[in-house]
Amino acid sequence: MTLTIRPGHTPADVAAVALLHTLSRRDAYRDLLTPAELAEVTVERQHQSWSQRWAAESDTHRMHLAERDGELLGFCYLGPADPAAEQAPPGTGMLNAIHVRPDAVGSGVGLALMRTCLAGFADLGHTRAMLYVVRENDRARRFYERGGWAADGVARETMIGSASVPIVRYARAIP
Repeated sequence: MTLTIRPGHTPADVAAVALLHTLSRRDAYRDLLTPAELAEVTVERQHQSWSQRWAAESDTHRMHLAERDGELLGFCYLGPADPAAEQAPPGTGMLNAIHVRPDAVGSGVGLALMRTCLAGFADLGHTRAMLYVVRENDRARRFYERGGWAADGVARETMIGSASVPIVRYARAIP
């Protein structure tokens, strides 16, 4: 029952990520979005989004899957920060996602994925990293803060389905 983290890169991996991302978002945002807004978070939409994103970014980004006994429990996705959009100095990476299956939250999967991301940033030569988290997602914010991330004062809105949601940026040095 060992947790294994491996690169994700196949169409089957992308489909599995879409399903897990849907489950994770519905769970994490159940008290933040209306039922109608949550209903817009579908496996089909996530699959289309992840397929397009991976096709466009697979040369510059990394996807890692956390599995136990061949069962997907979580994933992370990282790559370079957009210097223009983020006003990020050279050498800054962006942690685009860490999602864990709802029944595996608190089991250490997220922490293992975060460690994988930090090592991935170092491998890519990044000395700093950023991420965005939904402002009202206290559980995720506590998770990142325990991992050495700190809010840096940048806030904006993002769309989850048809809902405009406030997000805050966190940053940290890469060891």
